[in-house]
Amino acid sequence: MRRALLLIGVAFALAGCGTGGKATSHADQANGQKLFQAKCAGCHTLAAAGASGTIGPNLDDAFRGDKQQHFKESTLTDVVLVQIRQPSPPMPKNLVKGTDAQDVAAYVASVAGAGNANAPSPSQLGTDGKKIFQAECASCHTLKDAGTTGTIGPNLDQLKPAESVAQHQVEVGGGVMPAFKGKLSDAQITAVAKYVSSVAGT
Repeated sequence: MRRALLLIGVAFALAGCGTGGKATSHADQANGQKLFQAKCAGCHTLAAAGASGTIGPNLDDAFRGDKQQHFKESTLTDVVLVQIRQPSPPMPKNLVKGTDAQDVAAYVASVAGAGNANAPSPSQLGTDGKKIFQAECASCHTLKDAGTTGTIGPNLDQLKPAESVAQHQVEVGGGVMPAFKGKLSDAQITAVAKYVSSVAGT
């Protein structure tokens, strides 16, 4: 509990110190969910969003204890907003700004630690390379064909990796990128590698 209170205290101190103030009570959580899935899901686990990223903190684990201790949702929203505005590497700055940041913070605060039995698992993604890419890779990589503009990992349109290179990278990861071997099936890894190599730079 001390750790949670310390986190809250730091967040409040930062909220009044050049980070843009506290969260608003008029956030659009539907927009927040959409933005989270597009920009954050590849790095964070959040069951309600169907996200299982491992680069950044598991948001369900991070806030579950606070939810059980009945912290106000507005307090949790402020904590998330501070993290968005003052990110720690490898989380990039200005991932979402202004009202979009408010929306994402409100969404995360409302669902973190709650879970979602209807969230799709990797096995439910099938072997559609584009669908797998959008679910697992979109928030970290730019790929025009997939409609993604992630900046944490390389711009795949510029990189134009060969299928064998893409497949190896997906399997073993590297840097901040996690290894997907064991999370995705061999067929899914092949499918996403084939997809990326066939559309990158087009």
